Amino acid sequence: MKNSMKLTVCAGLAIASAMTNAQTAQTVTKNADINPIPTTKMRAIEHESTAVRRHLDSQRGIQHSTARLWNEVLLDSIRHDLARPTIHARNLYHTSAAMWDAWAAFDAHADQVIHHERMEAADAQAARDEAISYAMYRLLRHRFLNSPAAPFAFPEYDALMADLSYDINYTDTQADTPAALGNRIAQSIIAYGLSDGSNEQLNYANLIYEPVNPPLLPEFPGNPDIIDLNRWQPLALEFFVDQSGNPIPTGYPDALSPEWGLVTPFSLNENDLEILERDGFEWWVWHNPGNPPYIGGEGDARYKWGNEMVAIWSGHLDPSDGVMIDVSPATIGNAVLPDVADEQDFYQWLEGGDWGQGWDTNPVTGLPYEPQIVPRGDYGRILAEFWADGPASETPPGHWFTILNYVSDHPLHVNQFMGSGPVLDQLEWDVKSYLALGGGMHDIAIASWSVKGYHDYIRPVSAIRAMCDNGQCSDPDGPSYHPNGINLVPDIIEVVTAETTAPGERHQHLAGNEGKIAIKAWKGPDYINNPDSDVAGVGWILAENWWPYQRPSFVTPPFPGYVSGHSTYSRGAAEIMTLLTGSEFFPGGMGEFEAPMNEFLVFEDGPSMDVTLQWASYRDASDQCSLSRIWGGIHPPADDIPGRHIGLATGPEAFTEARRYFNGLKSCPADFKSDGVLNFYDVSSYVVAYLGDDMLADMNGDLQINAMDVMDYLTAYTTGCP
Repeated sequence: MKNSMKLTVCAGLAIASAMTNAQTAQTVTKNADINPIPTTKMRAIEHESTAVRRHLDSQRGIQHSTARLWNEVLLDSIRHDLARPTIHARNLYHTSAAMWDAWAAFDAHADQVIHHERMEAADAQAARDEAISYAMYRLLRHRFLNSPAAPFAFPEYDALMADLSYDINYTDTQADTPAALGNRIAQSIIAYGLSDGSNEQLNYANLIYEPVNPPLLPEFPGNPDIIDLNRWQPLALEFFVDQSGNPIPTGYPDALSPEWGLVTPFSLNENDLEILERDGFEWWVWHNPGNPPYIGGEGDARYKWGNEMVAIWSGHLDPSDGVMIDVSPATIGNAVLPDVADEQDFYQWLEGGDWGQGWDTNPVTGLPYEPQIVPRGDYGRILAEFWADGPASETPPGHWFTILNYVSDHPLHVNQFMGSGPVLDQLEWDVKSYLALGGGMHDIAIASWSVKGYHDYIRPVSAIRAMCDNGQCSDPDGPSYHPNGINLVPDIIEVVTAETTAPGERHQHLAGNEGKIAIKAWKGPDYINNPDSDVAGVGWILAENWWPYQRPSFVTPPFPGYVSGHSTYSRGAAEIMTLLTGSEFFPGGMGEFEAPMNEFLVFEDGPSMDVTLQWASYRDASDQCSLSRIWGGIHPPADDIPGRHIGLATGPEAFTEARRYFNGLKSCPADFKSDGVLNFYDVSSYVVAYLGDDMLADMNGDLQINAMDVMDYLTAYTTGCP
């Protein structure tokens, strides 16, 4: 039986905080004999508690800030909770706001987000630690009270408070103490969360959304009952296990958060919003990318092309097919973000991947990246599991918090905000970076799920099966023709005929199914009896039985597809990480994660060799995440590129909003020197920001810097500070 690491490593990244200095020194970028650059590698989280990990870190001399410790127990709570990326993006934002508000309470000029109160302390650092801890303890106990994570998480909260020497029974909210301040902050955020449009008080239940299609029964052939091939279809399973490993015995949950556009955002404003009517309901849609392609309507060819690509890439998931590729940054990454119009040039439709050419040299060392040649079938399978929301996952928004923590731990990282200026202490770095990323992940959840809810778009498992039930649309004179069928691709998507099922022919095993569509694809969970030793592989299957690269108790996420949440979260997070660190590149020019041979994959054996995922830049990691959802059979290209563009807009928007809180510009928008006094120096600083295209100069929030912003600045200057 494979060790317990296998059960968690697939869920996503973890933190390299347990590495010693000696281990770090042994882990270097390629060509280290010429120019050694230390790096760290992300490792799997074993099933120990955060208390155990804190003990191990302490033994190794590793000290994290109080904010980091609480962020870690939050991520552990998310891993044990239901897989709810929108809700956990909100939790990550609200907890980040709580920690920031506690920190900012002891700063003369920084603005607070939700709880507004100043306090003085002889030892501001100790007071901040205490206020943060009480705020997080109370807020987490509230948010996870009815969660399946509670039996695991609550003892972790108690243990951390004990480690920090704080009394969990101290509940005073009136005293002039840091602990009481923390309790008040938690009170404020709990009250705010009960009125922010999330419907938390009714366990985030949907208000009006109902699917138009009856559920697909994926364990049975085809998709015979679908009504509308352009709308989302729920799935019904006898035994459904969500993305965090929690069983849902009724078969399938309701669509997750289709009305999330109604939730109060962090930085989104009316310039980002459209209010659209559908089914008698007003849908708040943020950063609306317009309609997806529709079969039988506008975009018919795109619809088919994209879902056919998902089927084709499913055929890549066999490590024994002899296809070897270089997965190092020398070949992968450095891809210019395409527009939707460039879609068919961007993707390598048959081979897999995109138009990225990789990097000639490591930007830090100036030396070439060493090639890493691996089976494409291993690479595609690893991506599908690594970036998924699999068992014990912190979901995509939490996934990027683990990347942030990994970067913060890196020996080459320096805590300079935006890559310049003074070196921040660890607590200040953490609370600022968490607010920027947490606010961004929350707004991206609102934007992407608002699009999902309004457009209510189909997933590939429904579309591919339904099209193939219709037949083929390539040859009107050929067998099984239907205009809403699938295009034939020689040796990949074909009609089963008497000739192809003859003895010795490629469809021999499909005899008796003449006239149906066959796909050369991943053969699915029916071919895996023992995931510790079996590999389904790729072969000719009936399209009516096509299955995403997912376990049989999950199949596909329980919410509409367009746009891809993974693409949106990841691109937005990559932009935030680039702005936060002042560099588009991981420290040392390399971020890495190891997938050990025969230990990484969960629902089948593999990979067939050790593989290290590598990224030069944060955008490279984001792009890889987006491609993973196509290899995994979860999204067609139509969901991907618009999602990336939403992230591209929303991430920097949230980062700029966070800076306004850091600089005190929320309460006094003209105070560009952040000293509470308006004078010539503020005007001069604004002019510098304006001429430098610094988005802080965008006074009206329309994501443009122009003369209107100058007028708005002068108005704010005349108004003065409160």
